[in-house]
Amino acid sequence: MTTPLKPCATTGLSRMSTSELTHDAFLGGRLKLWQPKQGYRAGVDPVLLAATISAKAGESVLDLGCGAGAAALCLGTRIEGLDLHGLEIQPFYADLALKNASENRIALTVHRGNVNEMPASLKERRFNHVLTNPPYFDRGTGSKAPDEGRETALGGASLPLWLEAAARRLAPKGYLTLICRTERVPELLTALPDYLGSIELWPILPRTEQASQLVLLRARHSGKAAFRLHAGLVMHEGTRHMRDAESYAPNVSAVLRNAAALPFPKI
Repeated sequence: MTTPLKPCATTGLSRMSTSELTHDAFLGGRLKLWQPKQGYRAGVDPVLLAATISAKAGESVLDLGCGAGAAALCLGTRIEGLDLHGLEIQPFYADLALKNASENRIALTVHRGNVNEMPASLKERRFNHVLTNPPYFDRGTGSKAPDEGRETALGGASLPLWLEAAARRLAPKGYLTLICRTERVPELLTALPDYLGSIELWPILPRTEQASQLVLLRARHSGKAAFRLHAGLVMHEGTRHMRDAESYAPNVSAVLRNAAALPFPKI
């Protein structure tokens, strides 16, 4: 399929009943998303990713591998007036993204296709921002996920191919922002196209004194600034889990509950 999906599209959704979906609240209930009970489900990661995007009304944004639309729609909830697009290979998730966009009254164009075989409607476009939560795992190692949708989301295309596809959609001076597992940072930095510069790496720590498991990375098309490694973003207060209650750090809680922005640190 080489054209944007229309809101009436139900091809993917027709194979799953509402009883097999959950209707989950994000951003303190400002956004509600249908997600499969079994399969890839959005959690905190796309919410954090969307919060780092410093877009302005009127700018264009592409969510590469948008799934059910969590990152794009979190961003659209926080900033009105964006030209939002998503690319998704799996028809079911593409249709879910459209359903979620429609029910939350956020304009989102969803293109169906693979990162290495994008529809013409995307190849003709360049974006001010590209955000992505790329496949986390090297499928040459580890075991296959039992659910086909989750397996595709976790494995997908190779990371170098994914990064090249994302970078090619950037307008001059546009920003690529992504979230990825920490162990893939060496591969990530090696695979970034050489026309991306002003690279910033922001480790995410579960708690103080705990090792980073995820990182946020931002790079700019034709950027010239020196590489920056920021101090870690600490998710939870305290050095360990002490009680049965939410322990998110205040800035993280503001993102998750109040749709606050989470800008990259300034030096």
